Amino acid sequence: MALLLAGPAPARSQPAGILPETTVSAAPEALDAPVTASEGHVSRERLLARPITRPGELLEAVPGLIATQHSGEGKANQWFLRGFNLDHGTDLAITVDGMPVNMPTHGHGQGYADINFLIPELVRGLDYRLGPYRAQDGDFASAGAVRIGLVDSLPRPVVQGTVGSFGYWRGLAMTSQRVGQGNLLVAGEMAAYDGPWQVGDGLRRFNGVVRYSQGGEAEGFSLTAMGYANRWRSTDQVPLRALTEGLIGRFGTLNPTDGGNANRYSLSGEWHRTGDHGTTRVQGYAIRSTLDLFNDFTYFLDDPADGDQFHQQDRRWVLGLNVSHTVPHALLGAPSETEFGVQTRHDEIRLGLFRTRERDRLSTVRTDRVEQGSLGLYVENRTAVTPWLRTVLGLRGDLFAGRVRSDLAANAGSATEFLPSPKFGLVLGPWRTTELFLNGGFGFHSNDMRGVTITVDPTDRLTPLSRVPLLVRSRGAEIGLRTRPLPGLESTLSVFVLDFDSEILFVGDAGTTEASRPSRRIGVEWTGRWQPFPWLAFDTEIAATHARFTDADPAGDRIPGAPAVVASAGMTLGGPQGWYGGARFRYFGARPLVEDDSARSRPTPLVNARVGYAFANGIRAQLDVLNLLDARASQIDYFYTSRLAGEAPGGVADRHFHPVEPLALRFTLAASF
Repeated sequence: MALLLAGPAPARSQPAGILPETTVSAAPEALDAPVTASEGHVSRERLLARPITRPGELLEAVPGLIATQHSGEGKANQWFLRGFNLDHGTDLAITVDGMPVNMPTHGHGQGYADINFLIPELVRGLDYRLGPYRAQDGDFASAGAVRIGLVDSLPRPVVQGTVGSFGYWRGLAMTSQRVGQGNLLVAGEMAAYDGPWQVGDGLRRFNGVVRYSQGGEAEGFSLTAMGYANRWRSTDQVPLRALTEGLIGRFGTLNPTDGGNANRYSLSGEWHRTGDHGTTRVQGYAIRSTLDLFNDFTYFLDDPADGDQFHQQDRRWVLGLNVSHTVPHALLGAPSETEFGVQTRHDEIRLGLFRTRERDRLSTVRTDRVEQGSLGLYVENRTAVTPWLRTVLGLRGDLFAGRVRSDLAANAGSATEFLPSPKFGLVLGPWRTTELFLNGGFGFHSNDMRGVTITVDPTDRLTPLSRVPLLVRSRGAEIGLRTRPLPGLESTLSVFVLDFDSEILFVGDAGTTEASRPSRRIGVEWTGRWQPFPWLAFDTEIAATHARFTDADPAGDRIPGAPAVVASAGMTLGGPQGWYGGARFRYFGARPLVEDDSARSRPTPLVNARVGYAFANGIRAQLDVLNLLDARASQIDYFYTSRLAGEAPGGVADRHFHPVEPLALRFTLAASF
């Protein structure tokens, strides 16, 4: 936080004993500074220094966040944060250049957030906020919100190729040129990967970006077109008994036809202007997204003859607009600014769930057409009351409405709900480079619109089912500390509590999610970053969370999949030229797999490393070593009932796991000219 204290007004006589008048004004960075200990920015340089296996692991730069995978590389990551198993994004709001990534009422899970369309080398930086404390963040943002920005231009064109273990290869070309008064950026990526699996992923991924931008911080605009296409086979999680009984190897599969394909095309624009009356920002986007997934989690439990493979289909158009205006002013003589915002979004969705065998359709479980819209209005005031006190007051209101047209009339219907969400923040300091943060707020997540209107189980079309609420309330509070005791050294500590009226849980025997019981999480997070020299930096993060259901139930109070401890540590070294490198350790703690804690996962420790050399002529050679210690661990674990061929009709309750890939090398050669 920075406040400017102007000196005394010149050349005016003062009565004896009366101090000259002092004017207090806020530097722009004072009111834009973080208002919680658990928010921050990660620069482009720090992101690109991280050796990663998949694009989603860029988000592990967010303290305490885990990005893993339980299936083929074309699916959205499985996210974990603040003691949440977030499935594919239920309570983690992700945006890329202003466009929402999370998809409500999705064929494979509420809030499905797939960022495989992201080209890491085009990322400008990443801003994160943990907890429901800012008025700008709405649906899916209770555990956290991540905003990813894209670069407008490149210093020089780049051509890059990567080859690696298990059939990995990737090609990237990107360039930017001055066109008129702005910059035209073009980038394209192709990637392939088989993995160590008995049945290779056969992944083929294509990404393209065209972006035109003009202006700078005070005034400018950008137009961006993005295209993504991907197809793959997948080895899903498998039961432990299939491995111990010798039916498959560690990297084997029980259904070699699982997999899918995904496509995403978008056009987005952003315009901003700062004038005498404040700053206005307008963002608009149109997205076309399609997904086909073939999964088989339970094998022969439901259908002993043809097996349990199913096809999930999602086809959607998304249109949205975000408008905000920030007005600087004085509040009771103190420097202040107030931001007003409107966020609106509309999804047109076609959904299908089908029973299949080797991807051939056998029967239809349900098909639906869903129209879903939301309107969010917010206001947030930020005031520097004194040089050592800042306040943040926010109020958000969200209106959600939708209609479901189902192939079963009993499951059709419409619903509308409005939810207000007040927010509060208090920042004390800095005193000797230390600040204290107090925050509280209300948030929410939306539920699948089909669950809001359902009355009958679509599998048998007879069994009555209970509807779920459209919007589910969360409540959070946090106290935090940020200190910079030495130049180049920064540390934060935060303690939080977050309550939810209803969890969303993975249901293993159906491969779906459902609204479930109320919960509470109490956690502590510590981060530290030290950069003693421009060419050397260290960072470390530890997050511990106590996650429990808060109602009484004989099943138990543990929340399946909720990690108690997440930790990471890293080192980076080097400069623009010469040798560079680094290493990262990531610890994904043990989790309860059932409510009574009778089944637990093991922790997953992983180490990735990088070494490279940047030549003065623009050539760069780099070697990434993934899973450096060749850990035999799980990317993810579940516990549920499945049935293998020949087993009893009721199946067997067992741990199901997806293994971490073994040690792998990836060599990159890049040229900029």
